[in-house]
Amino acid sequence: MLVSLATFTLAATLIVLLPGPDTLVVVRSIVRGGRHSGILTALGNLCGLAIWVMAAALGLAAMLKASEIGYDVLRVVGAGYLVWLGIQAWRSRGRVELPSHGGVLGTGFRAGILTDLLNPKVGVFFVAFLPGFIPQGDPVGLVSLLLGGIFVVLTALYWVALLGVAGRVSRWMGTPAVRRRIDAASALVFVGFGLRLATE
Repeated sequence: MLVSLATFTLAATLIVLLPGPDTLVVVRSIVRGGRHSGILTALGNLCGLAIWVMAAALGLAAMLKASEIGYDVLRVVGAGYLVWLGIQAWRSRGRVELPSHGGVLGTGFRAGILTDLLNPKVGVFFVAFLPGFIPQGDPVGLVSLLLGGIFVVLTALYWVALLGVAGRVSRWMGTPAVRRRIDAASALVFVGFGLRLATE
């Protein structure tokens, strides 16, 4: 069991460090709304991950993988959401927005959780990835929860590190010229991720 945990932790660390839509959403929230907005977006991301972990442990994600129609519907909705984020980023490029202090249901949190929940690849990832690290004979549900919890903790540590340097980075990224470039790049990447998700 200890060997499985160590191996999973190493593999999960490498996966967490790979940039994807979640990282882009959090970075853009930091640039657009400061550390507060970035924290809300990261919290939304962690909540989305936790929901997928619970779903995987309960077998719901496995059902989603088995249901081609269910997967396709969630995939198209998720792709549409990413494209919508891209359009919003393009339309707002260079504009300065006041940080939202509307609580945990603010825009940052919604962006974080929806980016995760509307991406069926996250659920399929847990269904395909976790079983390879569950020792034979151990309870699948409990070990899945444990491994998923480790993944969520590693992701939280990644966000803490990213938010830790947010002050220095956001000052440089806060200039109008840099902000315009970041928004334009974010728009292209969001739309790219969305189109890729829609066509896979």
